Amino acid sequence: MILRKKEFFGGLGLIIVFVIVLIIFFLPLYHGMNGLDYLDNLYNSISKGSAYYVPKVKEECEPLKGKEVNVTLRMSDAQTAEQTALLFRAARAEALLSDCELKVRGDLGQILENSLDDADAMYHNEGEKVQTKYGYEERRVLYNWWLAFHEMDRDLKRQKEFKAAAMVSLVVKKGIECSYNYYQIEPQKIGDKFGTVIFSLAFYVIYTLWYGFAILFMFEGWGLQLGH
Repeated sequence: MILRKKEFFGGLGLIIVFVIVLIIFFLPLYHGMNGLDYLDNLYNSISKGSAYYVPKVKEECEPLKGKEVNVTLRMSDAQTAEQTALLFRAARAEALLSDCELKVRGDLGQILENSLDDADAMYHNEGEKVQTKYGYEERRVLYNWWLAFHEMDRDLKRQKEFKAAAMVSLVVKKGIECSYNYYQIEPQKIGDKFGTVIFSLAFYVIYTLWYGFAILFMFEGWGLQLGH
């Protein structure tokens, strides 16, 4: 039984409008995208401008030039091992294949620098350079670097080469992963989209409160009360 009809139907009206706005938000009205996709792309493009760490990481890798490493990498399959061997050979390292296993010996500084060159090209959406360099899909190149460096990190730690392992991990997090995630996204300055950003944040807050008050009014109109 509805005790306060005005309050109940007011809340119901808010819920109906909430649902209508939600449906419109998920229609492809924004350059062929729905509102969620549009805002996701917007915030990705804005955040990309502040996630360019490659030059700084390269500087931190400089002291490792001349440091030889000898590691064994166990890849998931023979094809991945063959593709990954090309990455290390491009850094003038020795890469010996044995089915899914890859034995790598070379200058750690040069290996990391080569991977960061690839990450830099991908960050600037120049994937064709990477694809031409190795002869296969550019995203797969970064993914293979990611796999190889995780294996290298594990083997270096086993050898108690903790400083080298930490640098490999840094290259993965601030070079390989960032470039992979931001590939083909065009960076934008927040100032260029300041109005849209403010509107989206305000809309999120208001829309959340809108739903909460709609439920509150409906329950109170229905006669439900909290007590203790």
